[in-house]
Amino acid sequence: MTQVVPFHLVDEALASAGGLQQRVRRLPSRVVVYLLLAGALFTGLGWTGIWSRLTASLPAPLPVPAGSSITAAMRRVGPKPLKALFDLVKGPAAVTATQMTRFAGRLVIAIDGTQIALPDTPANLQVFPKAKAGQNGPAGYPMLRLVTLVACGTRTLLDAIFGTDATGELTYARDLATTAGTTGALRPGTLLLGDRNFSATAFVSTVASTGADFLIRAKTHTTALKLPILRRLPDGTFLSRIGDVTVRVIEATITLTDGTGKRPVTHSTYRLVTSLLDPDEAPATALVRLYRERWEIETSYCELKSTILGGRVLRGRYPAAVTQETWALLVAYQALRTAMSDAVLHRPDIDPDRTAFTIALNTARDQIIRAAGIIPRTRIDLVGRIGTALLNGLLPARRERSRPRVRKRAISSKYRAVGRDIDHRTHRTTVHIEISTLPSPSDG
Repeated sequence: MTQVVPFHLVDEALASAGGLQQRVRRLPSRVVVYLLLAGALFTGLGWTGIWSRLTASLPAPLPVPAGSSITAAMRRVGPKPLKALFDLVKGPAAVTATQMTRFAGRLVIAIDGTQIALPDTPANLQVFPKAKAGQNGPAGYPMLRLVTLVACGTRTLLDAIFGTDATGELTYARDLATTAGTTGALRPGTLLLGDRNFSATAFVSTVASTGADFLIRAKTHTTALKLPILRRLPDGTFLSRIGDVTVRVIEATITLTDGTGKRPVTHSTYRLVTSLLDPDEAPATALVRLYRERWEIETSYCELKSTILGGRVLRGRYPAAVTQETWALLVAYQALRTAMSDAVLHRPDIDPDRTAFTIALNTARDQIIRAAGIIPRTRIDLVGRIGTALLNGLLPARRERSRPRVRKRAISSKYRAVGRDIDHRTHRTTVHIEISTLPSPSDG
Protein backbone atom coordinates (compact mmCIF):
# COMPACT_ATOMS: atom_id res chain seq x y z
CA MET A 1 0.00 0.00 0.00
CA THR A 2 2.75 2.45 0.93
CA GLN A 3 4.67 1.68 -2.28
CA VAL A 4 1.74 2.39 -4.61
CA VAL A 5 0.33 5.13 -2.36
CA PRO A 6 3.51 6.45 -0.65
CA PHE A 7 3.70 8.75 2.36
CA HIS A 8 4.38 11.88 0.36
CA LEU A 9 1.20 11.45 -1.72
CA VAL A 10 -0.91 11.06 1.41
CA ASP A 11 0.73 14.10 3.01
CA GLU A 12 0.21 16.11 -0.17
CA ALA A 13 -3.47 15.15 -0.26
CA LEU A 14 -3.89 16.06 3.40
CA ALA A 15 -2.13 19.40 2.92
CA SER A 16 -4.15 20.35 -0.17
CA ALA A 17 -7.42 19.56 1.62
CA GLY A 18 -6.45 21.15 4.92
CA GLY A 19 -6.39 17.81 6.73
CA LEU A 20 -2.94 17.92 8.31
CA GLN A 21 -3.11 17.71 12.11
CA GLN A 22 -2.07 20.80 14.04
CA ARG A 23 -0.68 18.81 16.97
CA VAL A 24 0.64 15.32 17.62
CA ARG A 25 -2.18 12.84 18.18
CA ARG A 26 -2.53 9.17 18.99
CA LEU A 27 -4.16 8.77 15.57
CA PRO A 28 -2.27 11.06 13.16
CA SER A 29 -4.07 12.04 9.99
CA ARG A 30 -1.68 10.03 7.81
CA VAL A 31 -2.43 6.89 9.84
CA VAL A 32 -6.17 7.54 9.53
CA VAL A 33 -5.89 7.68 5.73
CA TYR A 34 -4.08 4.34 5.57
CA LEU A 35 -6.62 2.89 7.99
CA LEU A 36 -9.39 3.95 5.59
CA LEU A 37 -7.55 2.38 2.65
CA ALA A 38 -7.07 -0.84 4.59
CA GLY A 39 -10.75 -0.74 5.46
CA ALA A 40 -11.55 -0.82 1.75
CA LEU A 41 -9.64 -4.13 1.51
CA PHE A 42 -11.08 -5.70 4.68
CA THR A 43 -14.73 -4.83 4.13
CA GLY A 44 -16.04 -7.57 6.42
CA LEU A 45 -14.32 -6.18 9.53
CA GLY A 46 -14.96 -3.34 11.93
CA TRP A 47 -12.44 -0.56 12.36
CA THR A 48 -10.82 -2.02 15.48
CA GLY A 49 -10.36 -5.33 13.65
CA ILE A 50 -8.74 -3.52 10.74
CA TRP A 51 -6.43 -1.69 13.16
CA SER A 52 -5.38 -5.06 14.59
CA ARG A 53 -4.43 -6.31 11.15
CA LEU A 54 -2.51 -3.16 10.32
CA THR A 55 -0.44 -3.51 13.48
CA ALA A 56 -0.29 -7.31 13.75
CA SER A 57 3.34 -7.67 12.63
CA LEU A 58 4.87 -4.51 14.04
CA PRO A 59 7.83 -5.13 16.39
CA ALA A 60 6.14 -3.53 19.40
CA PRO A 61 2.43 -4.12 20.03
CA LEU A 62 0.27 -1.02 19.88
CA PRO A 63 -2.85 -0.46 21.97
CA VAL A 64 -6.10 -0.78 20.04
CA PRO A 65 -7.97 2.55 19.98
CA ALA A 66 -11.61 2.56 20.94
CA GLY A 67 -14.04 2.50 18.06
CA SER A 68 -15.30 5.95 19.06
CA SER A 69 -11.74 7.32 18.88
CA ILE A 70 -11.31 5.95 15.37
CA THR A 71 -14.64 7.41 14.30
CA ALA A 72 -13.72 10.81 15.74
CA ALA A 73 -10.36 10.73 13.94
CA MET A 74 -12.05 9.93 10.63
CA ARG A 75 -14.46 12.82 11.12
CA ARG A 76 -11.51 15.10 11.85
CA VAL A 77 -9.79 14.12 8.58
CA GLY A 78 -13.02 14.32 6.57
CA PRO A 79 -13.66 13.20 2.98
CA LYS A 80 -11.72 15.93 1.13
CA PRO A 81 -8.22 14.43 1.60
CA LEU A 82 -9.45 11.09 0.21
CA LYS A 83 -10.87 12.87 -2.85
CA ALA A 84 -7.55 14.72 -3.25
CA LEU A 85 -5.67 11.41 -2.94
CA PHE A 86 -7.84 9.86 -5.65
CA ASP A 87 -7.05 12.80 -7.92
CA LEU A 88 -3.35 12.08 -7.38
CA VAL A 89 -3.49 8.34 -8.14
CA LYS A 90 -6.13 8.25 -10.91
CA GLY A 91 -5.09 7.84 -14.53
CA PRO A 92 -3.95 5.15 -16.98
CA ALA A 93 -1.35 2.70 -15.71
CA ALA A 94 2.12 2.45 -17.22
CA VAL A 95 2.05 -0.48 -19.65
CA THR A 96 3.76 -1.29 -22.91
CA ALA A 97 2.28 -0.32 -26.27
CA THR A 98 1.24 -3.92 -26.93
CA GLN A 99 -0.61 -4.16 -23.59
CA MET A 100 -2.54 -0.91 -23.95
CA THR A 101 -5.95 -1.10 -25.62
CA ARG A 102 -5.73 1.34 -28.52
CA PHE A 103 -7.65 1.75 -31.74
CA ALA A 104 -6.58 3.90 -34.68
CA GLY A 105 -3.93 5.42 -32.45
CA ARG A 106 -6.43 6.34 -29.71
CA LEU A 107 -6.57 5.19 -26.09
CA VAL A 108 -9.80 3.23 -25.60
CA ILE A 109 -11.77 4.09 -22.45
CA ALA A 110 -15.28 3.23 -21.26
CA ILE A 111 -17.95 5.05 -19.28
CA ASP A 112 -20.81 3.59 -17.27
CA GLY A 113 -22.62 3.86 -13.97
CA THR A 114 -23.51 1.53 -11.12
CA GLN A 115 -25.17 1.60 -7.71
CA ILE A 116 -23.74 0.78 -4.29
CA ALA A 117 -25.94 0.01 -1.28
CA LEU A 118 -25.61 2.14 1.87
CA PRO A 119 -26.65 1.62 5.51
CA ASP A 120 -30.33 2.37 6.05
CA THR A 121 -29.95 5.20 8.56
CA PRO A 122 -32.01 8.39 8.96
CA ALA A 123 -28.95 10.53 8.19
CA ASN A 124 -28.17 8.67 4.97
CA LEU A 125 -31.78 8.79 3.85
CA GLN A 126 -31.70 12.57 3.97
CA VAL A 127 -29.08 12.66 1.19
CA PHE A 128 -29.54 9.24 -0.43
CA PRO A 129 -33.30 8.56 -0.46
CA LYS A 130 -34.53 5.11 -1.39
CA ALA A 131 -35.87 4.52 -4.86
CA LYS A 132 -39.62 4.39 -5.26
CA ALA A 133 -41.28 1.02 -4.90
CA GLY A 134 -41.27 -1.04 -8.11
CA GLN A 135 -42.70 -4.37 -9.16
CA ASN A 136 -40.53 -6.16 -6.57
CA GLY A 137 -41.61 -3.89 -3.71
CA PRO A 138 -39.78 -1.06 -1.93
CA ALA A 139 -36.01 -0.74 -2.11
CA GLY A 140 -34.15 -2.41 0.76
CA TYR A 141 -31.35 0.13 1.05
CA PRO A 142 -30.58 3.68 0.00
CA MET A 143 -28.26 3.70 -2.99
CA LEU A 144 -25.27 5.72 -4.12
CA ARG A 145 -24.83 6.19 -7.87
CA LEU A 146 -21.25 5.94 -9.15
CA VAL A 147 -20.13 6.86 -12.69
CA THR A 148 -16.53 6.29 -13.78
CA LEU A 149 -14.18 6.42 -16.74
CA VAL A 150 -12.07 3.26 -17.04
CA ALA A 151 -9.10 2.54 -19.30
CA CYS A 152 -9.93 -0.63 -21.23
CA GLY A 153 -7.26 -3.31 -20.88
CA THR A 154 -5.75 -2.25 -17.55
CA ARG A 155 -9.13 -1.28 -16.04
CA THR A 156 -7.55 1.60 -14.16
CA LEU A 157 -9.77 4.50 -13.11
CA LEU A 158 -9.34 7.70 -15.08
CA ASP A 159 -11.98 9.66 -13.20
CA ALA A 160 -15.08 9.17 -11.06
CA ILE A 161 -18.11 10.99 -9.74
CA PHE A 162 -20.85 9.84 -7.37
CA GLY A 163 -23.79 11.06 -5.37
CA THR A 164 -27.45 10.45 -4.70
CA ASP A 165 -29.23 7.84 -6.78
CA ALA A 166 -32.05 10.36 -7.29
CA THR A 167 -29.82 12.03 -9.89
CA GLY A 168 -29.71 10.24 -13.23
CA GLU A 169 -26.71 8.52 -14.75
CA LEU A 170 -26.57 10.88 -17.73
CA THR A 171 -26.41 13.95 -15.50
CA TYR A 172 -23.38 12.55 -13.69
CA ALA A 173 -21.87 11.43 -16.99
CA ARG A 174 -22.11 14.92 -18.51
CA ASP A 175 -20.53 16.44 -15.39
CA LEU A 176 -17.79 13.82 -15.47
CA ALA A 177 -17.13 14.33 -19.18
CA THR A 178 -16.89 18.08 -18.67
CA THR A 179 -14.47 17.68 -15.75
CA ALA A 180 -12.48 15.00 -17.57
CA GLY A 181 -12.18 17.29 -20.57
CA THR A 182 -10.42 19.89 -18.43
CA THR A 183 -8.18 17.42 -16.56
CA GLY A 184 -7.19 15.32 -19.55
CA ALA A 185 -9.12 12.03 -19.24
CA LEU A 186 -11.24 12.95 -22.27
CA ARG A 187 -9.14 14.69 -24.88
CA PRO A 188 -8.01 14.31 -28.48
CA GLY A 189 -6.40 10.90 -28.83
CA THR A 190 -8.98 9.05 -26.73
CA LEU A 191 -11.92 6.90 -27.86
CA LEU A 192 -14.89 6.62 -25.49
CA LEU A 193 -17.14 3.53 -25.46
CA GLY A 194 -20.66 3.79 -24.06
CA ASP A 195 -23.84 1.73 -23.95
CA ARG A 196 -27.25 2.72 -25.31
CA ASN A 197 -28.03 5.07 -22.45
CA PHE A 198 -25.22 7.38 -23.57
CA SER A 199 -26.50 7.97 -27.11
CA ALA A 200 -28.38 11.06 -25.88
CA THR A 201 -27.85 14.22 -27.92
CA ALA A 202 -26.58 16.35 -25.02
CA PHE A 203 -24.01 13.78 -23.93
CA VAL A 204 -22.72 13.20 -27.47
CA SER A 205 -22.28 16.96 -27.88
CA THR A 206 -20.42 17.19 -24.56
CA VAL A 207 -17.99 14.42 -25.52
CA ALA A 208 -17.41 15.94 -28.96
CA SER A 209 -16.59 19.30 -27.35
CA THR A 210 -13.68 17.72 -25.46
CA GLY A 211 -12.02 16.61 -28.70
CA ALA A 212 -12.37 12.93 -27.79
CA ASP A 213 -13.82 10.41 -30.24
CA PHE A 214 -16.63 8.04 -29.29
CA LEU A 215 -18.23 4.72 -30.17
CA ILE A 216 -21.69 4.38 -28.62
CA ARG A 217 -24.47 1.89 -29.14
CA ALA A 218 -27.73 3.51 -30.23
CA LYS A 219 -31.27 2.56 -29.30
CA THR A 220 -32.61 1.01 -32.50
CA HIS A 221 -36.29 1.27 -31.60
CA THR A 222 -36.22 5.02 -30.98
CA THR A 223 -33.13 6.37 -32.69
CA ALA A 224 -33.76 4.83 -36.12
CA LEU A 225 -36.13 7.64 -37.09
CA LYS A 226 -33.79 10.31 -35.70
CA LEU A 227 -30.71 9.39 -37.73
CA PRO A 228 -31.33 10.51 -41.32
CA ILE A 229 -29.02 9.16 -43.99
CA LEU A 230 -26.92 12.11 -45.17
CA ARG A 231 -24.45 10.09 -47.24
CA ARG A 232 -23.87 6.41 -47.70
CA LEU A 233 -20.26 5.19 -47.48
CA PRO A 234 -18.71 2.38 -49.54
CA ASP A 235 -18.59 -0.06 -46.60
CA GLY A 236 -22.36 0.06 -46.02
CA THR A 237 -22.26 2.58 -43.17
CA PHE A 238 -23.68 6.07 -43.52
CA LEU A 239 -23.17 9.58 -42.20
CA SER A 240 -25.83 11.24 -40.08
CA ARG A 241 -26.13 13.84 -37.34
CA ILE A 242 -26.92 13.77 -33.63
CA GLY A 243 -27.69 17.35 -32.73
CA ASP A 244 -24.86 19.37 -34.27
CA VAL A 245 -22.39 16.45 -34.30
CA THR A 246 -21.72 14.52 -37.51
CA VAL A 247 -21.61 10.78 -36.82
CA ARG A 248 -21.10 7.59 -38.75
CA VAL A 249 -23.74 4.92 -38.23
CA ILE A 250 -22.94 1.21 -38.34
CA GLU A 251 -25.65 -1.42 -38.42
CA ALA A 252 -24.44 -4.98 -37.96
CA THR A 253 -25.86 -8.43 -37.36
CA ILE A 254 -23.81 -10.58 -34.99
CA THR A 255 -24.26 -14.34 -35.27
CA LEU A 256 -23.05 -16.65 -32.51
CA THR A 257 -22.57 -20.39 -33.03
CA ASP A 258 -21.01 -22.93 -30.68
CA GLY A 259 -19.26 -24.90 -33.44
CA THR A 260 -20.98 -28.16 -32.45
CA GLY A 261 -24.49 -27.52 -33.69
CA LYS A 262 -25.93 -28.52 -30.30
CA ARG A 263 -26.97 -25.02 -29.28
CA PRO A 264 -29.24 -22.78 -31.35
CA VAL A 265 -27.67 -20.08 -33.47
CA THR A 266 -28.35 -16.60 -32.05
CA HIS A 267 -28.59 -13.36 -33.99
CA SER A 268 -28.27 -9.87 -32.52
CA THR A 269 -28.61 -6.53 -34.28
CA TYR A 270 -26.36 -3.69 -33.21
CA ARG A 271 -26.52 -0.05 -34.23
CA LEU A 272 -23.38 1.91 -33.34
CA VAL A 273 -22.65 5.61 -33.78
CA THR A 274 -19.10 6.92 -33.90
CA SER A 275 -17.20 10.11 -34.58
CA LEU A 276 -14.63 8.10 -36.59
CA LEU A 277 -15.95 8.96 -40.04
CA ASP A 278 -13.25 7.45 -42.26
CA PRO A 279 -13.91 3.76 -43.11
CA ASP A 280 -10.26 3.28 -44.06
CA GLU A 281 -9.04 4.47 -40.68
CA ALA A 282 -11.79 2.68 -38.72
CA PRO A 283 -13.30 -0.31 -40.61
CA ALA A 284 -16.86 -1.07 -39.57
CA THR A 285 -16.18 -4.70 -38.62
CA ALA A 286 -13.23 -3.67 -36.47
CA LEU A 287 -15.39 -1.14 -34.64
CA VAL A 288 -18.06 -3.75 -33.94
CA ARG A 289 -15.41 -6.06 -32.49
CA LEU A 290 -13.93 -3.20 -30.49
CA TYR A 291 -17.26 -2.36 -28.87
CA ARG A 292 -17.20 -5.45 -26.68
CA GLU A 293 -14.23 -3.89 -24.85
CA ARG A 294 -16.91 -1.80 -23.14
CA TRP A 295 -17.48 -4.78 -20.87
CA GLU A 296 -14.15 -3.99 -19.19
CA ILE A 297 -15.97 -1.42 -17.07
CA GLU A 298 -18.68 -3.93 -16.16
CA THR A 299 -15.92 -6.23 -14.93
CA SER A 300 -14.46 -3.36 -12.91
CA TYR A 301 -17.77 -2.83 -11.15
CA CYS A 302 -18.01 -6.56 -10.46
CA GLU A 303 -14.56 -6.39 -8.86
CA LEU A 304 -15.59 -3.41 -6.74
CA LYS A 305 -18.98 -4.66 -5.59
CA SER A 306 -18.66 -8.45 -5.57
CA THR A 307 -14.95 -9.13 -5.02
CA ILE A 308 -13.93 -6.26 -2.70
CA LEU A 309 -17.25 -5.46 -1.01
CA GLY A 310 -18.54 -9.03 -1.23
CA GLY A 311 -22.05 -7.73 -1.85
CA ARG A 312 -22.04 -5.82 1.46
CA VAL A 313 -23.29 -2.32 2.07
CA LEU A 314 -20.77 0.38 2.96
CA ARG A 315 -20.05 1.09 6.63
CA GLY A 316 -20.73 4.83 6.73
CA ARG A 317 -23.82 5.72 8.72
CA TYR A 318 -23.58 9.42 7.82
CA PRO A 319 -23.28 11.04 4.37
CA ALA A 320 -19.79 12.44 5.07
CA ALA A 321 -18.61 8.99 6.16
CA VAL A 322 -20.15 7.46 3.01
CA THR A 323 -18.30 9.97 0.82
CA GLN A 324 -15.02 9.39 2.66
CA GLU A 325 -15.37 5.60 2.45
CA THR A 326 -16.26 5.66 -1.26
CA TRP A 327 -13.18 7.69 -2.19
CA ALA A 328 -11.07 5.32 -0.07
CA LEU A 329 -12.60 2.36 -1.91
CA LEU A 330 -11.74 3.90 -5.29
CA VAL A 331 -8.17 4.69 -4.20
CA ALA A 332 -7.68 1.12 -2.95
CA TYR A 333 -9.06 -0.29 -6.19
CA GLN A 334 -6.74 1.95 -8.21
CA ALA A 335 -3.78 0.85 -6.07
CA LEU A 336 -4.54 -2.80 -6.79
CA ARG A 337 -4.94 -2.16 -10.51
CA THR A 338 -1.66 -0.21 -10.58
CA ALA A 339 0.15 -3.10 -8.88
CA MET A 340 -1.37 -5.51 -11.41
CA SER A 341 -0.21 -3.40 -14.34
CA ASP A 342 3.28 -3.06 -12.83
CA ALA A 343 3.50 -6.84 -12.58
CA VAL A 344 3.29 -7.33 -16.35
CA LEU A 345 5.12 -4.16 -17.37
CA HIS A 346 8.33 -6.13 -18.03
CA ARG A 347 6.39 -8.87 -19.87
CA PRO A 348 4.94 -7.30 -23.03
CA ASP A 349 3.81 -10.75 -24.15
CA ILE A 350 1.24 -10.93 -21.33
CA ASP A 351 -2.14 -9.25 -21.70
CA PRO A 352 -3.18 -7.43 -18.48
CA ASP A 353 -6.53 -9.27 -18.76
CA ARG A 354 -4.73 -12.45 -17.70
CA THR A 355 -3.93 -11.14 -14.21
CA ALA A 356 -6.46 -12.22 -11.57
CA PHE A 357 -7.98 -9.49 -9.45
CA THR A 358 -8.84 -11.91 -6.62
CA ILE A 359 -5.20 -12.97 -6.34
CA ALA A 360 -4.10 -9.33 -6.19
CA LEU A 361 -6.67 -8.55 -3.48
CA ASN A 362 -5.82 -11.53 -1.29
CA THR A 363 -2.07 -10.96 -1.63
CA ALA A 364 -2.52 -7.29 -0.73
CA ARG A 365 -4.43 -8.31 2.38
CA ASP A 366 -1.58 -10.66 3.34
CA GLN A 367 0.95 -7.88 2.83
CA ILE A 368 -0.97 -5.56 5.13
CA ILE A 369 -1.08 -8.17 7.89
CA ARG A 370 2.67 -8.85 7.48
CA ALA A 371 3.39 -5.10 7.52
CA ALA A 372 6.03 -5.84 4.85
CA GLY A 373 7.70 -3.14 2.77
CA ILE A 374 6.22 -0.19 4.66
CA ILE A 375 9.30 1.91 3.99
CA PRO A 376 9.97 1.95 0.21
CA ARG A 377 13.37 0.65 -0.78
CA THR A 378 15.92 2.59 -2.79
CA ARG A 379 15.52 0.10 -5.64
CA ILE A 380 11.90 0.00 -6.72
CA ASP A 381 10.56 -3.53 -7.21
CA LEU A 382 7.65 -3.18 -9.64
CA VAL A 383 6.75 -6.87 -9.46
CA GLY A 384 6.90 -7.43 -5.70
CA ARG A 385 4.90 -10.07 -3.88
CA ILE A 386 1.62 -9.15 -5.55
CA GLY A 387 3.21 -9.35 -9.00
CA THR A 388 4.87 -12.65 -8.23
CA ALA A 389 1.55 -14.12 -7.10
CA LEU A 390 -0.16 -12.80 -10.22
CA LEU A 391 2.47 -14.18 -12.60
CA ASN A 392 2.27 -17.57 -10.87
CA GLY A 393 -1.50 -17.68 -11.35
CA LEU A 394 -2.16 -16.18 -14.78
CA LEU A 395 -5.61 -16.68 -16.25
CA PRO A 396 -6.00 -18.33 -19.68
CA ALA A 397 -5.91 -16.09 -22.73
CA ARG A 398 -9.28 -14.56 -23.56
CA ARG A 399 -11.55 -16.86 -25.55
CA GLU A 400 -14.70 -16.32 -27.58
CA ARG A 401 -17.42 -17.14 -25.09
CA SER A 402 -21.06 -16.31 -24.50
CA ARG A 403 -23.38 -16.49 -21.54
CA PRO A 404 -27.00 -15.35 -21.39
CA ARG A 405 -27.52 -12.04 -19.61
CA VAL A 406 -30.31 -12.63 -17.10
CA ARG A 407 -32.18 -10.66 -14.47
CA LYS A 408 -31.40 -11.80 -10.94
CA ARG A 409 -34.01 -12.27 -8.25
CA ALA A 410 -34.61 -9.27 -6.03
CA ILE A 411 -35.05 -11.61 -3.06
CA SER A 412 -33.44 -14.94 -2.18
CA SER A 413 -30.11 -16.11 -3.57
CA LYS A 414 -28.36 -13.68 -5.89
CA TYR A 415 -27.19 -16.65 -7.94
CA ARG A 416 -30.71 -17.73 -8.97
CA ALA A 417 -31.97 -15.83 -11.96
CA VAL A 418 -35.57 -15.28 -12.97
CA GLY A 419 -36.68 -18.10 -15.27
CA ARG A 420 -35.89 -21.76 -14.57
CA ASP A 421 -35.40 -22.73 -18.20
CA ILE A 422 -32.37 -20.44 -18.74
CA ASP A 423 -29.06 -22.07 -19.55
CA HIS A 424 -26.64 -20.48 -17.07
CA ARG A 425 -23.51 -22.10 -18.46
CA THR A 426 -20.75 -20.32 -20.39
CA HIS A 427 -20.12 -21.69 -23.89
CA ARG A 428 -17.34 -21.34 -26.43
CA THR A 429 -18.63 -19.58 -29.53
CA THR A 430 -17.73 -18.51 -33.03
CA VAL A 431 -18.62 -14.92 -33.90
CA HIS A 432 -19.63 -13.79 -37.37
CA ILE A 433 -20.26 -10.09 -38.08
CA GLU A 434 -22.22 -8.87 -41.08
CA ILE A 435 -22.45 -5.15 -41.80
CA SER A 436 -25.90 -4.20 -43.05
CA THR A 437 -26.01 -2.37 -46.38
CA LEU A 438 -28.57 0.41 -46.23
CA PRO A 439 -30.28 2.02 -49.21
CA SER A 440 -29.12 5.50 -50.24
CA PRO A 441 -31.45 8.47 -49.69
CA SER A 442 -32.32 8.50 -53.39
CA ASP A 443 -33.50 4.90 -53.12
CA GLY A 444 -36.32 6.03 -50.87
